Amino acid sequence: MCQMDQSHPAHDTAAVSRRTALAAGGAGLLAAVGATVFGAPARAWSTPTRPVADDFDLYVMVTDGMNPGELNPAQAPTLHRWAAEGTRYTSANALMIAETLPNHTAMMTGVFPDRNGVPSNSIWDHAAGDDRTLDRADDITYPTVLERVRVESGVTTASVLSKDYRHGIFSGRASVHWAPFPLVPITDHSLDEFTVEALKRTVTDHNPRFTFVNLGDMDRFGHMDLTGYSLRAARNQAVWNSDHKLYQFESFLRQTGRWDRAVIMVLADHSMDWSVPENLISAQGALDADPALRGRFGIAQNGGADTFTFIGDPAEREAAVARLRQVVAGLPGVHKLYDPAELRLGPRAGDLVATCHPGWRFSDPTPISNPIPGNHGHEVTLPIPFFISGGHRMVRRGQTVDRPVSTLDVAPTVARLFGLTHQDMDGAP
Repeated sequence: MCQMDQSHPAHDTAAVSRRTALAAGGAGLLAAVGATVFGAPARAWSTPTRPVADDFDLYVMVTDGMNPGELNPAQAPTLHRWAAEGTRYTSANALMIAETLPNHTAMMTGVFPDRNGVPSNSIWDHAAGDDRTLDRADDITYPTVLERVRVESGVTTASVLSKDYRHGIFSGRASVHWAPFPLVPITDHSLDEFTVEALKRTVTDHNPRFTFVNLGDMDRFGHMDLTGYSLRAARNQAVWNSDHKLYQFESFLRQTGRWDRAVIMVLADHSMDWSVPENLISAQGALDADPALRGRFGIAQNGGADTFTFIGDPAEREAAVARLRQVVAGLPGVHKLYDPAELRLGPRAGDLVATCHPGWRFSDPTPISNPIPGNHGHEVTLPIPFFISGGHRMVRRGQTVDRPVSTLDVAPTVARLFGLTHQDMDGAP
């Protein structure tokens, strides 16, 4: 996938493999960015297939929820300039279900959810008898490049992730990882101002060769923007603010002599869609009103998509799912129904996936469960911005690539850069 030239001398540095808390020293903003923690040891998947060049540092930076149309010089001048100075992929998409956790997991594993265990943000958990967020470190069932690069290439990796649940699912995989702090109430994320300061601190203290970064403001303020279907006032301000923080990060890299080493891969995990208050789908009420469905399905709501998991007598599953399809397909606002196998989501996605039309949202189990206007997960939120830039000479300048790429292609690209095997992955470098 990547348009880069590679022919550089090799050198390996020692990986960090012990778990220790580092005090966040200093005053003011730096004192507020929290602690950096060393990752736990990981089993080697393989050994490097070729020497690893020592003259580049790779940053995979996720502008969470950014729409491709927002990559313009008025809203995001820094990102737009980076894209123009590098290689831009104009046919880039997220994976279904177009949510945060499955696409971040796809980026770091390079495989579909039926192999990595993360089909959506929320699943119906049979053991718990309820829905839950996939925020546990053992929810990912396939090795990520965060630990593979650390163990197999012997270099330091880092994760600087703004959302608390994303930090949870990736916890312990990188050599060093930042625990997001301070967290905004309700959104459970750290503002991009703090996240970028933590990123600069991590780079200064640890010199990671590969860093996975998430900036959450675009997504979090987009979710809550009551003018999202018209002015998008809060969203537009968040895009500009995040872009400015990345300008400051570029300035930091230049001032510290790191820009010429930087390879920066920027993409979103999904885009965003907005609905008016009355355009909601609450499937639970329809199921409760049908004697053949009542009490037989657990629902996990994911904004622009619902997943339905059969929890009744296995002998009745086939007939119940058939009836479920009839009922859900008839609900106003429902766009499409999928067998999870069609999307390679795996068993955690249950027995049926429903998506909504643009301008709609799911709200389960009650009509007030999801009051936020900004949502994603459905097909209209698949297109994403995606480009590679930075100061390193391997970055190809001023190029546009129109062939399809996706979040799956990040991990094999990372693996190739660090000399690791990637043939088992579903994505391509």
